[in-house]
Amino acid sequence: MADLFSDEWMKGFMEEWNKEPELSDALAQINFNTVIAYGMDGDDQPLGMMVIENGKAISAGSYDGSTELNWDLRASPDSWNKWLKKGLGMMGLGMAYTSRKLKFNIGDYMAMIKDPRMASPFVKSFTVMGRVG
Repeated sequence: MADLFSDEWMKGFMEEWNKEPELSDALAQINFNTVIAYGMDGDDQPLGMMVIENGKAISAGSYDGSTELNWDLRASPDSWNKWLKKGLGMMGLGMAYTSRKLKFNIGDYMAMIKDPRMASPFVKSFTVMGRVG
């Protein structure tokens, strides 16, 4: 498997994202557009990023610092690996957020979690991450 959030890994994540109707199709229904970055807690900048247009991932790769982000998600390598193996349900997401195991360096967690049209696909994205080979 490619290193987590590397250019190769992010491209694989983009493929899996677009194959999952509960993620890409659900977000397409609300015309969801965003730039999401992922990385390790404590690092200066995220490792990988993905651009979403109308719910579909249109590009992904290493983060080079030049793209404005809407979301920047950070966690420890151990937490990421746990969520990749087991996924993350709504209760787990709440626990991860309140315990600061999942940090939103950029992005409004409270606004996202209050909107089921966004919250359910967000939770599903962790399951999809686990499919990256």
